[in-house]
Amino acid sequence: MAMSPENKHPVKAFGWAARDSSGHLSPFKLSRRITGEKDVTFKVLYCGICHSDLHNVKNEWGKTSYPVVPGHEIVGVVTEVGTKVTKFKVGDKVGVGCMVGSCHSCANCKDHLENYCPKMILTYGAKYYDGTTTYGGYSDIMVSDEHFVIKIPDNVPLDGAAPLLCAGITVYSPLKYYELDKVGTHLGVVGLGGLGHMAVKFAKAMGLKVTVISTSPNKKKEAMDHLGADAFLVSRNTEEMELAMGTMDGIIDTVSAVHALLPLIGLLKSNGKLVMVGAPEKPLELLAFPLLMGRKMVGGSCIGGIKETQEMIDFAAKHNIVADIELIPMDYVNTAMERLLKADVKYRFVIDIANSLKPF
Repeated sequence: MAMSPENKHPVKAFGWAARDSSGHLSPFKLSRRITGEKDVTFKVLYCGICHSDLHNVKNEWGKTSYPVVPGHEIVGVVTEVGTKVTKFKVGDKVGVGCMVGSCHSCANCKDHLENYCPKMILTYGAKYYDGTTTYGGYSDIMVSDEHFVIKIPDNVPLDGAAPLLCAGITVYSPLKYYELDKVGTHLGVVGLGGLGHMAVKFAKAMGLKVTVISTSPNKKKEAMDHLGADAFLVSRNTEEMELAMGTMDGIIDTVSAVHALLPLIGLLKSNGKLVMVGAPEKPLELLAFPLLMGRKMVGGSCIGGIKETQEMIDFAAKHNIVADIELIPMDYVNTAMERLLKADVKYRFVIDIANSLKPF
């Protein structure tokens, strides 16, 4: 159904926002636009907490405009659709990830790569077409152009599906693009956090041999017994690393802290690919010679386009892949941010919006 013509006022909504670089979040009243002809409005049930939310609320990337309502791992149930919406109906389970707009006309958009569009509009903290600021999923209502809405299959639990919309697609896309998804490929996964544990799950479902590479020996049991990794390397153990030299076809590096790349490049076979999906704040040292000796590649990847995100969700549904989460109430979010800073979560916080976000 669409909005009746006489109801043209913005919709009142509630959320939590950071108002300055202290990063402290508190209750916040906001407005959502009325449902346009191509819009989907949905009640937010769950929203994941991404590490980039932490960077943004504290303005660590220097681009935050306050107040900011974070959240780009948003799932819920459709309550209203515009008159020209064709892909969704009331009652559908849906999600919105990291973006809510793009130009639709550039080469990237035409190639279903809206995530690389120069005019891509982020789900929160950006300017929308109408000049308003976009607000994220730490809120009770979401409105999005249907093009940027993902359909969640019925067999996927919504709380565990939320992180797939960022963490899931961030690791799925490079596995596909860099052709590291072939059965029998030996993949290294650096870091076992929100991104890393998703990389292990997708890689195993694709039939890969997976080695987790971590600074923490105490993650070995979790990596192998719970997530199903085939091997585990402690990156600080020189002997272990030397024994694994030249054995991997590719590596997905999820670490967002400054770290050494040279040992990772050494793990690659000839023609191997090291793909960066973490975003350290400072430059990393990269020597040319180790790349030359073996025709190795260092690349990057950032989320994925809408078509590929839907493909990823459908693959996850087929293989029963969801994120390992800790479900929290809305008023725990500041504590969760503090714990996230210490990597004290297995492996993704998800806010139970529907049951804990109260109007005020």
